[in-house]
Amino acid sequence: MEEKALEVYDVIRSIRDPEKPNTLEELEVVTEKCVEVQDLGEDEYLIIIRFSPTVPHCSLATLIGLCLQVKLQRCLPFKHKLEIYLSEGTHSTEEDVNKQINDKERVAAAMENPNLREIVEQCVMEPDD
Repeated sequence: MEEKALEVYDVIRSIRDPEKPNTLEELEVVTEKCVEVQDLGEDEYLIIIRFSPTVPHCSLATLIGLCLQVKLQRCLPFKHKLEIYLSEGTHSTEEDVNKQINDKERVAAAMENPNLREIVEQCVMEPDD
């Protein structure tokens, strides 16, 4: 599973922060330890990501979660289920943000918003794209 976890980490580490010119890896929003992969059988995996926003009142935590969702859905070559959470105790509205970023309908609606979609595209674009 460690190999799969590293594969997932390689996909998310280069996502750019929506506010800063840095990647989520550079800001330690995501680390190798924040990715957990479980085998669900029949070549399907459960991926759990726990990320840490830079500040407890980060207004962009939901957007970061959306970027993680979008990039992983696009880039992972294997069948998976995805759960994304804030690391426990790292955000003031942790429960609400966790609900929002794991709600497929909200994610789909967010990606229909042209302004939000453009921000997400900028964040998930590979540096050499």
